Amino acid sequence: MRYPEETPRRDPRTTGSPMDVTTRERTHTWSDPRALAAEATGRDGLAFLQAMADGTLPPPPIMTLVGGGIESVERGRVVFTLDPAEYHYNPIGSVHGGVYATFLDSATGCAVQSTLEAGVGYTSLDLSVKFLRRLTADSGTCRATGHVVHAGRRTALARAELVDGAGRLVAEATSSCLILPG
Repeated sequence: MRYPEETPRRDPRTTGSPMDVTTRERTHTWSDPRALAAEATGRDGLAFLQAMADGTLPPPPIMTLVGGGIESVERGRVVFTLDPAEYHYNPIGSVHGGVYATFLDSATGCAVQSTLEAGVGYTSLDLSVKFLRRLTADSGTCRATGHVVHAGRRTALARAELVDGAGRLVAEATSSCLILPG
């Protein structure tokens, strides 16, 4: 009897040559996002983000899914880190643009969140990403740094830059956020 993992897979684009049957596995665990959101109650945005950065609060599920986290946070500025890995890859062997966008959106949104008083929320209205260079598992620790450009009563504008482990600019983004009164 042959087990499924022993059955050679065939590349459907060719006449049947075996594909690489080497597989990888990754386990994902996360904390209840409703409990994390409840922890925001009574905290201003900066205190909430600092508690995630120092490990007092768990990261949101998206960060555990992609393997990133907050490196530092101050009012109006947040830095996220990511070590690119194979599980981030698109079909052409580099980090998928959605991973770039996820980190840039997190950096811009959390930069805005860091300026908000307790009970005030936000949501992204848009995100414009410019891709400049590819990332791979060999790119080193990447950093997405977001900063607030303008914070008004109803909207905020933030920008973020994503750099690779050598400090080279990989992508940048601009985001508008809607401020949601408590």
